[in-house]
Amino acid sequence: MQPLIGICLTILFLPLISSVVLIFLNKRLPRGGDLLATACIGIPFCLAWYVFFHVIAGTHDPQFLVTATMQWFSIGTGNAAWGFHIDNLTVVMLVVVTTVSFCVHVYSIGYMHGEDYYGRYFSQLGLFSFSMLLLILCDNLLLLYISWELVGLSSYLLIGFFFRKHSAADACKKAFITTRVGDVGMLIGLLMIYQQTHTFNFIEVFRGIQEAVQSGAWSETTWTIAGILLFCGAIGKSAQFPLHVWLPDAMEGPTPVSALIHAATMVAAGVYLVGRLYPLFSPDALLFIAYIGLITAFFAATIAITQFDIKRVLAYSTISQLGYMMTALGVGGFAAGLCHLMTHAAFKAMLFLCSGSVIHAVHTQDMREMGGLHKKMPITFWTMLIGAAAISGVPLFSGFYSKDAILASALRFGMEHPNHRIIFVGLLVSAGITAFYMFRLIFMTFFGKPADRHQYEHAHESPRVMTIPLILLATLSVVAGWFALGEHGWFERFVLPYSTGIPVETVGGAYAEHGAHAAHSIAMILSILMAGLGILISAAFYYWKKCSAERWAKTLGPIYRLVYNKYYVDEIYEKTAVGGTLLTMRILAAFDRIVIDGLVNFSAYFTRAWSYISGVFDLHVVDGAVNFLAWGTRLVGTISTFFQSGMVQNYVMKVIAIVAFILLFQNIVTKFL
Repeated sequence: MQPLIGICLTILFLPLISSVVLIFLNKRLPRGGDLLATACIGIPFCLAWYVFFHVIAGTHDPQFLVTATMQWFSIGTGNAAWGFHIDNLTVVMLVVVTTVSFCVHVYSIGYMHGEDYYGRYFSQLGLFSFSMLLLILCDNLLLLYISWELVGLSSYLLIGFFFRKHSAADACKKAFITTRVGDVGMLIGLLMIYQQTHTFNFIEVFRGIQEAVQSGAWSETTWTIAGILLFCGAIGKSAQFPLHVWLPDAMEGPTPVSALIHAATMVAAGVYLVGRLYPLFSPDALLFIAYIGLITAFFAATIAITQFDIKRVLAYSTISQLGYMMTALGVGGFAAGLCHLMTHAAFKAMLFLCSGSVIHAVHTQDMREMGGLHKKMPITFWTMLIGAAAISGVPLFSGFYSKDAILASALRFGMEHPNHRIIFVGLLVSAGITAFYMFRLIFMTFFGKPADRHQYEHAHESPRVMTIPLILLATLSVVAGWFALGEHGWFERFVLPYSTGIPVETVGGAYAEHGAHAAHSIAMILSILMAGLGILISAAFYYWKKCSAERWAKTLGPIYRLVYNKYYVDEIYEKTAVGGTLLTMRILAAFDRIVIDGLVNFSAYFTRAWSYISGVFDLHVVDGAVNFLAWGTRLVGTISTFFQSGMVQNYVMKVIAIVAFILLFQNIVTKFL
């Protein structure tokens, strides 16, 4: 298996090499180094597909695993290492990341041409690709956390690429700070796990936690808390409620960045994290994940209905679909959730790139200023239509199979746990809403009369360097789900067994075959009906114009305003988290100014006063005592000069006189007493 390790090392480090070279030498390289950056992701793209066909199509081993570890440092009784963990899930994710990243690199050559800091842009793309690949390949929690933070750093740089725009600068800071909130919880969860197992290695951690729970060393409550804390990282990175607010604002970055980071790769890291660490989540933690995913899916889908910025519609669509994936993992649909991650990566990256193509042609992101573009931009139109069909769950497109599997998992979970049937109902309604707002986007952008005749006249299809990635991703959006799921699907047979480190039948609970088949059939029929209903209602509003969206908006009134303003979550954060932080800052500043500075100033005043008093005391008391002693000494010396003549006979006479005086004084005292 040494050649496989070498291939994975090549896949991992080529983007990093291009990033380092471009950050220093991009101005000296032809075309800013874009061809070098594209080649350094194109080679990993080819190698990843080679590994995919070799392992999935060739090896046919559900238990496939290759590891390589190198000692890094020791922490007490534990060891930290650099290592690779390559299994079927790793192989699939390598294909997802390198494919999307390669398409984005190629597309960016056309889209970003002529922009300032062109070479730096490709350098940052390389850093991001390296960070994601390291996250996928690592074999331990410590390296996973390091790569997790590198992903956050590189996304911060890319979101704020247009840093001269205040909105872009604010967006990258908002994304960085919001995701850090979740990462703090994730770090605490990792430390809890390390404290119990004294290892970071995935397999050893899985085994250690299972033994701790079985032996009673860890209670169910502690296990649940640790799992929820780990999930906090995914809430931040994957924009789950309530830490979803950064993702729509992150659309301030270049459109290819939106496709790479905020549609297919970075935000999917949270889903991958839950899938990779699946055995670390207790049943209660998984139920928590399921409900957070459900809230996110429905919440974001309703907001997408009211948005007019084409990229923001796709941004809220991303949040909703990530909620779908999380819910699937929470109800035991391991294969369904991760398969939807794979299919979603293809069609959502394509949808963002298509939106970039539209924006490139008409120079606006407002769908109300578009219309009638399907004849002007046929490739963009057909590829975007394929993406809309895929995400809406139209049969024969990739999204149909993965969304159908998610709904089947939710329905099956509801059959086993009747109290949680709301999960399936919520996902089903969200599926219908998804079809509605995606075809609303299609109808407003490509059909009807042009809203701006001048822009329409100058609109044109994007160059080949931008349309070829669209065609590639559109192809994957059609075929990616055909053979992935189902009785003979390669994803469920090869990715599921070893990726969790536990037997297949224990993932999500063991369900009877009859019940599973019934759930799948019911879910598939209802899914098709909801998708069709959503598309039909959308056509009635925006294609046939049988209904007026403006009239319905006025009729719904407060409800529409609530959804249009994104449920005022940003405003709530502004008043609570941001406002509270600013208020605390002002209170602390006042405390510092009045109390701390007051104490310092009082101390200075007291010191000055004491120094004055000390000066007076020193001058008049201490110096006075010293001066008085000197004066007394001089006086004594002056008086003593009368008795110190230096003549011996005088001394004898003085002694005789003193003795005579003493005898006389004694006689007088004796006589009178």
